[in-house]
Amino acid sequence: MRIAQAAAGRQVTLVAASKAQPVAAIRDLTEAGQRCFGENYVQEALAKQRDLDDLSLEWHMIGPLQSNKCEAVARRFDWLQSLDREKLIPLLERSRPPHLPPLNVLIEVNVSHEASKSGCAPEQIAPLAAKIAQTSCLRLRGLMAIPAPSPDPAARRATFARLRAMFESLRAQQPDIDTLSMGMSEDFELAIEEGATMVRVGTALFGPRKRAR
Repeated sequence: MRIAQAAAGRQVTLVAASKAQPVAAIRDLTEAGQRCFGENYVQEALAKQRDLDDLSLEWHMIGPLQSNKCEAVARRFDWLQSLDREKLIPLLERSRPPHLPPLNVLIEVNVSHEASKSGCAPEQIAPLAAKIAQTSCLRLRGLMAIPAPSPDPAARRATFARLRAMFESLRAQQPDIDTLSMGMSEDFELAIEEGATMVRVGTALFGPRKRAR
């Protein structure tokens, strides 16, 4: 498998990015052993979760999160990979049911400084991490980013390396973090070589997107 080859013995988690994919396609993938799925839109994800309730799946919110969707994410997801501003933290904290384990959280970083992209600025990582650490129902696991697309592999590699440096800097302050989520279908091998512990892969698993049912 390409992930295993790039990881060279390290553990890398594969999150299947299932946005706009039909429930049947997700079921097919679970039969091959896949259990972690990432969704971009809360309402689409909730519908899929209802249809797939008979399966034991791990759900990741990987798209931008609006304030009015925090309750649903806190109640129905295992991971939030796209926390990028302080105002979301108390909304998630008070909505996480006490009988559930803490919500795993990644801080999304706008590593390429794109005006059109979500994610916090690099200098906001430490303050956000400190706020998350003060909660009891959220567990900071690390960082996530979606770098700007580039046809140049060297440019992509350099961006991944910058995010890895941010991750290591944060880990010096927060030793318990363990997750660096970067890399998608077109570049996950580069990301793994630069230290990714989690990749979000859609097209390479599902093929072109179809309309969700």
